[in-house]
Amino acid sequence: MPKNKTHSGASKRFKLTGKGKLRRQQAGRKSGAAFASAPTTGGRRKHNKKTGQVDVAKADVKAAKKLMGI
Repeated sequence: MPKNKTHSGASKRFKLTGKGKLRRQQAGRKSGAAFASAPTTGGRRKHNKKTGQVDVAKADVKAAKKLMGI
């Protein structure tokens, strides 16, 4: 049997905790343009609330673990 390979895109997006949970970065934090002063983008307060990591949704855990080779 060949070895399982970790999906490179998944390995950049998910981290495995010590207890075996999958964590992901919260959405809406990537773009620096998100802090522009346009009325539709929102202010810094809105983006600062999206700090840190959150658990992967229960419905997605099985698929994500398969991509991670776990």
